[in-house]
Amino acid sequence: MSMYNQYRDGYIEVITGCMFAGKTEELIRRIKVLEYAKKKIQVFKPLIDNRYSDDKIASHSGSQAESVAVEKASDILQLLQADTDVVAIDEVQFFDEDIVLICECLADKGKRVMVAGLDMNFRGEPFGVMPELMTRAEFVTKLTAVCSQCGNPATRTQRLVNGRPAKYDDPLVLVGAAESYTARCRHCHEVAGKPNI
Repeated sequence: MSMYNQYRDGYIEVITGCMFAGKTEELIRRIKVLEYAKKKIQVFKPLIDNRYSDDKIASHSGSQAESVAVEKASDILQLLQADTDVVAIDEVQFFDEDIVLICECLADKGKRVMVAGLDMNFRGEPFGVMPELMTRAEFVTKLTAVCSQCGNPATRTQRLVNGRPAKYDDPLVLVGAAESYTARCRHCHEVAGKPNI
């Protein structure tokens, strides 16, 4: 990771893409590399994400890292230890808008901030705080999955309800995995009732 050598301590990295692109897997990989380098790391996730574990972040393929589940972004500052070098946050799109300023504050104080989250919701629209975080980050890694329909690179998350595409006016947040979602490319992604441009 020689691109980081030229930077002073304190910056934001965003790992993003659709579901099943390997975002959490990549976050865990970076955490393990930094643990090997003897960095002190604190890992956080939103309380809402309890799909695989209450006290770990977990990828769909089964990789895990110890974490603390928090209800709101400001809880991260309350739990942060002074000697922490790296703050990792998974499923960052579920946090309130305070997470942006918290990430900025941590980076300004010399912390390496690594966040992972969906860039788009099931409608194919920007998801919550992600556009702002991507704009403010020094590094953005956008990952793709494989379209479940045609096999091309997938950049969108397809929500399915009883095997059919979700409706545009369905709730934005529905925590789930393969039972509710699949990865799709631009051309195979469907949203019932989506307004035409």
